[in-house]
Amino acid sequence: MTRVHRRAALLATLTSVLTGCSRAPSVDILGSFFPIWMVCGSVGVILAFLIRKLLVRLRLESHVGPVALFYPSLVVLVSCLLWLMFFR
Repeated sequence: MTRVHRRAALLATLTSVLTGCSRAPSVDILGSFFPIWMVCGSVGVILAFLIRKLLVRLRLESHVGPVALFYPSLVVLVSCLLWLMFFR
């Protein structure tokens, strides 16, 4: 492979990789644009906290398994579901 072909291959690879950065998904909140992943993560934490309160009130928290794994997984699940439902 010649030097010109290597440069062309490198340029084609870089342009195909960088095309994903052309549009950053963001939402306008009170005049300021926030990344959508940050909004989904924040709402996911709030909803996981509310689900925890519900599980404690119904006395079901002891049945969920290790809470150190359950609640972070719940935050990720809720955040991803919000992303899929509203922004995809």
